[in-house]
Amino acid sequence: EVQLVESGGGLVQAGGSLRLSCAASGFIFDDFTIGWFRQAPGKEREGVSCISGGDGVTYYADSVKGRFTISRDNAKNTVYLQLNSLKFEDTAVYYCAAAWDRPEVVGHRPQEDLYDYWGQGTQVTVSS
Repeated sequence: EVQLVESGGGLVQAGGSLRLSCAASGFIFDDFTIGWFRQAPGKEREGVSCISGGDGVTYYADSVKGRFTISRDNAKNTVYLQLNSLKFEDTAVYYCAAAWDRPEVVGHRPQEDLYDYWGQGTQVTVSS
C-alpha cells in the first residue's frame, strides 16, 4: 500500500521556521520526484517545490525561493521541506505528493495532474 505521511506543521509567528517531513512507503522511493503543494483558504492548490529521485534536482516557486529548502534522505524514504522566514501568506495546508521521475516533472513547478500519490496534508499557520 502506497502511503505518504506529512508531519511537522504547526502554529508559528511571522519570521519563524518549521520543518515539514514527508515519509513515504509502498513504492520505489528513489524513482520518484516528491513535490510539495499548499492550499490556502479560498485558494487553489499550488505547487511550491519538488526534488527528483534520481539526481536530487530541485525546483522552487518564486514565492518561496530563498526561504524554503527541500531535501531528501533516500535511506529513510523521507523528504523534508525547511520553511524559514515564514510570512502570513504562507499559511496553508501543505501536501506532499509523488510522481515518477520523468522530463515533464523533474525540475519543473509541481502540477497536480502529474502526481500519482498524495498525503493527507499538514496545517501550517503563520501569525502576523
